[in-house]
Amino acid sequence: MSTTFKYINHACFMLSHEGHNIIFDPYLEGCPKFKPGDAEALKGLNVEYILISHAHFDHIGSAFDIAKACDATVISTAEVAGLAGENGCKAHGMHLGGTHKFDFGHVRIVPAFHGSGVAGGHACGFIVDFYGTKLYFAGDTALFGDMQLLQRLDPFDYAVLPIGDNFTMGPADAAIAAEFLKAKYVIPVHYNTWPLIAQDVDAYKAKVETDGSAKVLVVPVGESIELE
Repeated sequence: MSTTFKYINHACFMLSHEGHNIIFDPYLEGCPKFKPGDAEALKGLNVEYILISHAHFDHIGSAFDIAKACDATVISTAEVAGLAGENGCKAHGMHLGGTHKFDFGHVRIVPAFHGSGVAGGHACGFIVDFYGTKLYFAGDTALFGDMQLLQRLDPFDYAVLPIGDNFTMGPADAAIAAEFLKAKYVIPVHYNTWPLIAQDVDAYKAKVETDGSAKVLVVPVGESIELE
């Protein structure tokens, strides 16, 4: 059985495999792209892990409420994991360069060049092996040269990249990121939530695919695709 990728909104998505679910950066309540039906659907799911790239409101969002409702474990940097613990959640703290095995596979914490949203912290990205599906989530980041090392450290087939600009990479930089990362597929996120980060995702797809860097999978908000 393959892994399902569901794009919930903004930078939030979920991976599912045979009844096992992990969610990333769950910004639900208050998100302009939030669909109430998604919240209701989440209540019925066994969300086992929540990965949080940093503590800005549009990424930490509903994480602690979901963690307590599902008895899920938060995976993040030590500072964000500490915040989760203070809010009554189970948490597994990690940090940049670290890898840990979980029952679904493993998580590697990698750098993201962005604010942490919590004192003393650092924003991060994740390379995740989820039941054999290997995916890189960049979190909110600027383009940085060491992206070229990530495949060498921990190979992955999918790269989930922000393209909204202003707060993160824009389409031009994210196209270079696709070239650096050498993933088979790129999934764009973190765009069109507000006018400030409005982007033409089809133009981004055309640029990356014309360059030959990767195939771009545009997933509409609330919809799902099957991953290898």
